[in-house]
Parts: sequence; C-alpha cells; structure tokens
Amino acid sequence: MSAEKNKKMNDTLKEVLKTVIYFLILLLVSLFIVTFIGQRTVVDGKSMENTLSDKDNLIVDKISYRFKEPKRFDVIVFPYQKRNYFIKRIIGLPGETVYIDEEGNIFINDVLLTENFGKERINDPGIASNPIVLGEDEYFVLGDNRNDSFDSRYYEVGNIKKENIIGRAWLRIYPFNKIGFVKHSED
Repeated sequence: MSAEKNKKMNDTLKEVLKTVIYFLILLLVSLFIVTFIGQRTVVDGKSMENTLSDKDNLIVDKISYRFKEPKRFDVIVFPYQKRNYFIKRIIGLPGETVYIDEEGNIFINDVLLTENFGKERINDPGIASNPIVLGEDEYFVLGDNRNDSFDSRYYEVGNIKKENIIGRAWLRIYPFNKIGFVKHSED
C-alpha cells in the first residue's frame, strides 16, 4: 500500500473515531440532563385545560426543587402507578388544611382561595368535602379542568409527597404555535 493511501485511511479512521467520541459525549450529556436537570413529557388528556392541552410536549425542570420548595400554583409532574406521570397544579401546601364546599369553593385554612386557574366550578369535591390536613411534606393538587381531572380529591391519587415530585412543568415545546413558558402564578 502506498504511503498516500495509508495516510488517507488513517485520516478517515481518525474522523470516524472523532465522530464516535462526539456522539458518545452527546449521549452522556443528554443522559445527565434527562436524569438530573430536565426531561420531556407529553400531556395526556384534558385535565389541565385551558393551561395545557392533550398532546402538548413539555420540558420539566427537575432541579429547582432541590434548592427551593414548591409553591402554590406551581404546575408539577409526579408519577402515578409507576408507569404514568400526572401533571397537576399545587393548591395546598404542607401543614395546611384544604376543604372544598358544596358550591365548589376551595378553602385553605378556612380562608377562601382566590385563583383563576380552574376552568369551571367544581362539581365533585371528592374527599376534600371534609377538611384534609396536609403533612409536613405533602401537597394537594388539582387539574385546571376541575370537573375532568383525577387529582388529590380522590383516594387513589391523594396528597402528593415532595419526594414523589419529578419536577416543575417549565416550557411547552410543542405544538410550535404554543411554544412558551408554563403559567404558574396569577400574574
């Protein structure tokens, strides 16, 4: 083999090796980001309408709650029955008492909660028809589409422990005409 062909083959092998190393680094960085910083999730259903819609693709911020506590009205992602993830809004915070009356009004520590996220009047207060006292690491969550949401009002979901919160819904990335940050407060 000539020296020129040998050099060409070595250059090609170097380029292939560089490309493989590049993609390996990309894969490792991606795994780090998905494991510790953020992940993509897809909204399944209409329980968060009008804020989020079925099939919306979101980026979930998995790092914020390592440095600060979740706040009222944050939209969070948590596991439900191991393989599914729920997306709901925090209504009640640790140590608070949550109650929903027959008219669908939400009370926190006997004070009427004023918020505009609920799509409509709550028809079924579920277990919150009796006061629910949240533990020191528990949150009460509701979907924004209150009458079409499976949330903390039902025993099967119940209060959400902080350790089970995956993260905070941060950014909608699809559909493209709705790209933007997820609304977390009444501002």
